[in-house]
Amino acid sequence: MKVSPTQRVKSFAGVHARRRMARLPIRRGLSAHGEDVVIARWLDRLGPIDRTCIDMAASDGVDQSNTYWLFRDGWGGLAVEGDPARFRALATVHARTDDIDLVRTFVTPGNVRDLLRGHGIAREFGFLNLDIDGYDHFVLAALLEEFRPTLMCVEINEKIPPPLRFTVRYAPGYEYRGDHFFGQSLAQLVTLTDRHDYDLVELNYNNAFLVPREKGLGAAMSAEQAYRVGYAERPDRRRRFPYNADVEPLLALPPAEAADFVRTLFRDRSGEYQLEV
Repeated sequence: MKVSPTQRVKSFAGVHARRRMARLPIRRGLSAHGEDVVIARWLDRLGPIDRTCIDMAASDGVDQSNTYWLFRDGWGGLAVEGDPARFRALATVHARTDDIDLVRTFVTPGNVRDLLRGHGIAREFGFLNLDIDGYDHFVLAALLEEFRPTLMCVEINEKIPPPLRFTVRYAPGYEYRGDHFFGQSLAQLVTLTDRHDYDLVELNYNNAFLVPREKGLGAAMSAEQAYRVGYAERPDRRRRFPYNADVEPLLALPPAEAADFVRTLFRDRSGEYQLEV
């Protein structure tokens, strides 16, 4: 995967104090598994926050988007997409908006902070959506060294249960193949965010929701509890994720055996990932 040149589509014009986008009706149902409803619920609980949305790997901005309805509701921010065709569609979707910067580039641990700084993003911005199907862990680790979003929606690799700590390593040539090898496990994500004093407050299938601990919502969950309630015991899980049938045994295996299962599953990707129990 080559890093494409950064393409500025609109200037962001300073701080995010005023949102000029017209109020349009919110379209629900764009998210893959109802994440938009979960996001709205946590935003309500958090109360008034900075209305800045950052979408890393925004795709076409509509299909399975967790941020389309926020931008349509007047939020400003930044949407980043590296694929040229998807970026063209993204630019069309937001062609008439003034407070959204669009950037055509692949997000990496090395450029993520410069991206946010260069577009005037405040340290404590409102909402982060992260879903790059790869080395998400290292991008988030770099971002959290400097920025503190109030609400985060982070995709996980739902196939790999706690307590396994799995992540794809960062490599400039990484390319998602459409298989089971991507992202990070929930336990790996919680290990990272716990160091930055974030609480895991919900898992919705394959998207984890986290808030800063100082917000005091009292809703913190362990990785094991969230995984059980938010994925493993969901009655419609197999219908929504039929492609996970071949990794179903992972949910019943003890940790050491589950780790061996993962090593066998990814035997052709040796050296490209980290795995700890």
